[in-house]
Amino acid sequence: MKFIIPVIFALLLLSPVLYGQTGIIKGSVGDSASVNKLANATVCVLRAKDSSLYKFARVNADGLFAVSGLHRGKYILMVTYPQYADYIERFALDSLKDHIDFGKIDMKLKSRVLAEVMIKAAKDAVKIKGDTTEYYASGFVIQPNSKVEDLLKQLPGIQIDKDGKITAQGKTVNKVLVDGEEFFGDDPTLVTKNIRGDMVDKVQVYDKKSDQATFTGIDDGVKNKTINIQLKEDKKNGYFGKGEAGAGADKYYQGQAMFNTFKAKQKLSVYGIVANTGKTGLGWQDSGKYGSASDDMEFSDDGGIYFTSGRDDLESFDGSYNGQGIPLARTGGVHYDNKWNADKQSINSNYKFGYLEVDGLNNALSQNTLPTAVLSNSSDQSYKKSLFRQKLDGTYQFKIDSLSNIKISLDGTLKHFETNDDYTATSYRGFDTLLNNSKRALTSNGNQQIINGSLFYNKRFKKAGRSFSWNISESYNENKTTGNLNSTINYYNARSGGIDSTQIIDQYKTNHIKENNLKSNITYTEPFSKSFSVILNYGTGFNNSSSNRQSFNKSASGLYDKPDAGLSNNYQFNQLSNQLGAVFNYKKSKSIFNFGTKATAVTFNQINEYTGSTFKRSFINWSPQASYQYKFSQQQALSLRYNGSATQPTIDQIQPVVVNTDPLNINLGNPDLSPSFNNSFSLNYNSYKVLKGQSVYLGGYFSFTSNPIVSNSVTDTTGKTIYRAANINKKPVSFSLYADFSQSIKKIDLNVGLRINASGNTSYNYSNNVLNTTQSYNYSGQIVLSKYKEKKYDMYIVFGPNYTYTKSSLQAGVNNNGLGFNGDSGFNFYLPWKIEIGTDGNYQYTPKTQSFNEGLSKLILNAAVAKKLLKQDNLKLSLSVKDLLNQNIGFNRYVSDNTIGQNSYNSIRRYFLFSITYDFSHMGGSIAKK
Repeated sequence: MKFIIPVIFALLLLSPVLYGQTGIIKGSVGDSASVNKLANATVCVLRAKDSSLYKFARVNADGLFAVSGLHRGKYILMVTYPQYADYIERFALDSLKDHIDFGKIDMKLKSRVLAEVMIKAAKDAVKIKGDTTEYYASGFVIQPNSKVEDLLKQLPGIQIDKDGKITAQGKTVNKVLVDGEEFFGDDPTLVTKNIRGDMVDKVQVYDKKSDQATFTGIDDGVKNKTINIQLKEDKKNGYFGKGEAGAGADKYYQGQAMFNTFKAKQKLSVYGIVANTGKTGLGWQDSGKYGSASDDMEFSDDGGIYFTSGRDDLESFDGSYNGQGIPLARTGGVHYDNKWNADKQSINSNYKFGYLEVDGLNNALSQNTLPTAVLSNSSDQSYKKSLFRQKLDGTYQFKIDSLSNIKISLDGTLKHFETNDDYTATSYRGFDTLLNNSKRALTSNGNQQIINGSLFYNKRFKKAGRSFSWNISESYNENKTTGNLNSTINYYNARSGGIDSTQIIDQYKTNHIKENNLKSNITYTEPFSKSFSVILNYGTGFNNSSSNRQSFNKSASGLYDKPDAGLSNNYQFNQLSNQLGAVFNYKKSKSIFNFGTKATAVTFNQINEYTGSTFKRSFINWSPQASYQYKFSQQQALSLRYNGSATQPTIDQIQPVVVNTDPLNINLGNPDLSPSFNNSFSLNYNSYKVLKGQSVYLGGYFSFTSNPIVSNSVTDTTGKTIYRAANINKKPVSFSLYADFSQSIKKIDLNVGLRINASGNTSYNYSNNVLNTTQSYNYSGQIVLSKYKEKKYDMYIVFGPNYTYTKSSLQAGVNNNGLGFNGDSGFNFYLPWKIEIGTDGNYQYTPKTQSFNEGLSKLILNAAVAKKLLKQDNLKLSLSVKDLLNQNIGFNRYVSDNTIGQNSYNSIRRYFLFSITYDFSHMGGSIAKK
């Protein structure tokens, strides 16, 4: 009682002071589609707790307003004007922020509300305008020191899988930009895992048009789903980064460091990673950038000829890691971009290096059904592969004036790879009669250098829609590889079971491949009216390439100095292509329709320097196309697309280079092959209702091929198989259907989703000259649940069944159908005393079939506990365990034509890791624009 009176007395003394501290809000009001100021618009300030009117004011003749005398508290700003939709925004005043400038408030006519919806409530921070959906970061949960990836997982319509692959509104996202610029090239994860969540002002999701469409304003229907991370103004000046180090008792370790410094329009970033835990620092896309060249060639759909990976005397390594084997990775990079001269000039550059080494074991079981017999095979492989890669690239852009610009791009790559493979294999007639066994050892050592350069010039004319562009590019690719092949094969007699014969190969091999391409393309667009236009193009290309492969047998001296003429060759390839194309475009109101075709004349000449023989071929490729898009509203659209493309036989199919990497599998050419033609159709529908938090994405794909090229394999009594391509008077078909539905249940703050997929195909092949028809179908469904509670927990669950149906005419009595199950989940709990507990898991069940009498299942469960320290929670100590149940046994099964198989491989198993993570950030205020 003795404390109550003094407290009341103190409050009475302080209340006039506290009550006297008031705030003010101000801003301007205008029409969103014009420069008109909405004078006399009503500005109301409502109490947030009961929506009762607290203060109001009128907008003056200059479009400005101010409301003063506001005490601390939570309010709602409401602006009204006749025939315009009400503008509502929540705000709060406190001791740190008692003055708020709302800037320009754009009011929208009610007739336009369906075309553009804006909501700025605290939990529904979404804006849709045209093709762009904007998510305001302030409306979502951002934990201290979290990254952009953690923010994206909360956004409706966006999914991120366990590998970091991003899907937005039903489409794969290939680019994540920062303030509209590329960041570390086109690897999205170097943005999502590097940029801090608290730096983000908003996330923009849109369909990025092609450079041609963006420049000309003529929509050609080509779009790529893109995410742009727009940073807060006060987060564009300063530095931030992260350091992490972890180690465990089982010799596993990982460490990474990232440093970023931003200054106005300049960005400099550096990162480095070293780990043997499977963390490579590369995104799900990057394995493609690590690809290495081979010396097979094929004709592209638009008429060009290019090298493709294929059979080769020597193994190469593409630098990707897919969970098979035990990896060691060291990667790093530097990024720099800048704009100057009133944004007329810009540069974007990257340097990346990466070293990846993988040691692995693999066991393969397969069963090949022939018309009159069954062959069973078992093989074991041990390997060690490594790749060191460096890449430097840069892009310079210059806006010459308001109507023209130029873009110059250069990049260079250096690679060095080494491989060591040892194989043992056994084949049986049926399941128990020995057919052959073999041992092979294959080593290789190679270097590759790649240089690419391009120049792109664009010019618009004063007439809207008329434009001219010219693109010229050159590329150089050289690959040198050396290695050894040692192989021993024993062939067994079916009756006696003894060895009939033995084949031994001991060779040294060299490969030298060079390719030089020069391409030029001119494009002109001409509008016939506001709605109708045409895009014309002419392109030409030159390709000069060579492939020199030598095989040497060991002589009596023990040296590899005896050339093997039958397995050595030196080819020169020369190609000239000319392309003409015309695409007509019609756009009016809510519809876009385009149709056209491209025709490419190709002259190809192959010279065998060993024999002097020449192989010439000339052909024309047609590529018709058509598409239709209809927008019911800005949030609801339907699209239909058709593409036709001719596929020419590959050089390997027509006239293969003889290789003996696997003497049990030989390839022969077929000079009588003719091109096939593929027709593909796609249909997509999307609907997104912001107010309801509901999204629907539906899509389908169907294709069929006329005069297809299929494989004809003939296996003799010793187990040797000869492969030869052939055309067939059948039409392989394939299809896929998907449906993605998501709904936000606001009462319980839960996001619910349903995904349904169906796909299938019918394919053909010959086995010992007997036609085999294979039908394969896959159906799957998933339920998606996610929930976030700020500073309490976050969770997601994805689970569902899948059913596989496969039928082969050569195995009509074999049922390989089965019902499987997959699930992913993740839970994080934020406890008192800055303690966090997290777990994530993945469950896979592969059912047994008539061919596989055992079902396979595994549950990969990971868990971690962490303690945050320091005032800003930016030091974290954590103890984690990967594969807690020790079930990460690598395996996969497949069915292809008349062959079924299963692979088992070693992988990273259970390990514990103690880690220290330090996040740092020092961001200043915004910088004045230059």
